[in-house]
Amino acid sequence: MAKKQSISLISWNVNGIRAAERKGFLSWLEEGQHDIVSVQETKVHDHNILSDALLKPCGYTTFWHGATEKKGYSGVAVFTKEIPKKVITNFGKNILSKEGRVLQLEFEKYILFNIYFPNGGASDERLAYKLRFYKTFLSYIKKVQKQKKPIIFCGDVNTAHHDIDLARPKQNIHTSGFMPIERVWLDQFEQAGFVDTFRLLHPNKTEAYTWWDMKTHARNRNVGWRIDYFYVSKSIKQRVTGANILSDTYGSDHCPVQLNISL
Repeated sequence: MAKKQSISLISWNVNGIRAAERKGFLSWLEEGQHDIVSVQETKVHDHNILSDALLKPCGYTTFWHGATEKKGYSGVAVFTKEIPKKVITNFGKNILSKEGRVLQLEFEKYILFNIYFPNGGASDERLAYKLRFYKTFLSYIKKVQKQKKPIIFCGDVNTAHHDIDLARPKQNIHTSGFMPIERVWLDQFEQAGFVDTFRLLHPNKTEAYTWWDMKTHARNRNVGWRIDYFYVSKSIKQRVTGANILSDTYGSDHCPVQLNISL
């Protein structure tokens, strides 16, 4: 039987990977030596314009999925020490293939999804798009579950699940990101067999947020939202050894979240 190996995974909405690079992202990456770093909102559609240091950082292989529909928008990337067996960015003629929002990496022992879920706040149309994205992803991941391989999915989910997950729940019940019609999809992820790793280890922890509004300097007052998540298949929840919010790490309106798991 193969020996279990403890790995460290990070998920971070960097709000522009080139801006993050200027703010020290590569030094942070080198110092952390995490096994996998998944980033969202890279805002890069043509990865040929990136520096070699970003494309080929020491010790990591990188994979990118950009939004070809719109420049400077959306986009996801994964920095990984272990080379995956398969990488998928094309999910057929559906919403998951659009706007550079999903990377699926298959490793020997598990499957990883890095996802930047849509924001529904701009208009009714974008809210409908977000809900359709949730529905399509849930349907897709249920098919992947049939492979009987553990799944980890992470990213900016763009919804706070429960009252405990944001500073002002009553004031935001009608705000996209905390509306009941959005939160029910996080219920459905859990009903489909996935576990919110942060709440698994910290069920009652308050004032634990991953995003703060920059315009109101909300981070200084810790008036935030927890909208960045790591979910794992129930079958491996007992292997989760750490689930943390790295709120002392700056460079974006989000902070990184970390998962430690023995696989």
